[in-house]
Amino acid sequence: MTMFVAYENAKDVVRHLLPIMEQLKLHSAELVDQLERAGTSLMLNLAEGSRRSGKDKRRFFVMAHGSAGEIRAVLDIAELWGWRVDQAAVAPILDRQLGLLWGLTHSRKVTKS
Repeated sequence: MTMFVAYENAKDVVRHLLPIMEQLKLHSAELVDQLERAGTSLMLNLAEGSRRSGKDKRRFFVMAHGSAGEIRAVLDIAELWGWRVDQAAVAPILDRQLGLLWGLTHSRKVTKS
């Protein structure tokens, strides 16, 4: 059940990244590319992990967690460079995503199924 909530939340994260990508284009095409790849990876790894079992399932959730961390890092970099990127809408959704993924990667149920 948590995986489905995480997947739906990931869709919200990606939706909220679109305006951020537009704003980032003014500063760094490389970070826009990284943000796009991390958002894509987040969703693909959640989807693939949901179809796996045991430790293989957890491995995909760990990769999704890493991708969510990359999204956080891109947003942090933009802030540290002083670039005008409005993160207010995505921040709480991304925080929730990271929490959901932490739960999926640390649940004993994930590795047993």
